[in-house]
Parts: sequence; structure tokens; C-alpha cells
Amino acid sequence: MAIIQKMIRLEGSKGQAEAVALFDSGASYSCIQPGIAEKLGIIEILPRPMKSGTATNGDTLTATQTIRLDFYVDGNRLSDEFMLIPGLSEQVIIGAATLQKWRIKLDFERDQVIIDPRVTHLRLL
Repeated sequence: MAIIQKMIRLEGSKGQAEAVALFDSGASYSCIQPGIAEKLGIIEILPRPMKSGTATNGDTLTATQTIRLDFYVDGNRLSDEFMLIPGLSEQVIIGAATLQKWRIKLDFERDQVIIDPRVTHLRLL
């Protein structure tokens, strides 16, 4: 598991904000602090809570709410669902599901987030 921190811009139906995002290949889903999410857009209740393990053996986090947000990395517009996690230690975590969805590569030697701009274009065939 490895991580990279990077400033991103988040955008929702209510507004936008900049936040430090932790790009974490060991996190299953993307997460956000509830206070930030409330300022950005419409929060939805999950049909059933989602529990996730943490790096501490036996600890779990539970998400009962979610939000869909656009986010910008180096000018590239991406979007995904973020789980609201009370007490989240980071402002935003970009997890493996989002990394895979957008084919984001993490270069840990250079501390870089690499996005192929071709994946950010809508293609209709």
C-alpha cells in the first residue's frame, strides 16, 4: 500500500472547494469528510450502511451517506461517488475503485499522479 497527497478541486451541485486528497491504493473506495461534502452538493442516504476495515486490526469505518462529485487533477475533470466518513483523518481519499475507473497511475518514486487525458473524454460509438 502506498499513498500520494495532492491538492484537487472538488465540484458539486452547491459549489466547489479545494482540498488535499490522499491517493491511496490501499483504500477500497473514495471518501470525504462530511463537513466538506455538505458544502458541495446533495448528500444521499445509502440503502444499507457500508463497513470498511482500516489499517488498525479490528477497526472498522461505517458509511451511511454518499455524494457524487466532479474533481479536477491537473486540469483533468473526473467524477465519482464519495463515501462520507465521520472522523475521517484526511479531507478526501481517492481509493482504488476510482483509480481503476479512471486508469489513474501513481508514480511513488516521483510522487506523481498520472492521468491519461484520453480517458477524460466522452466517447459515443
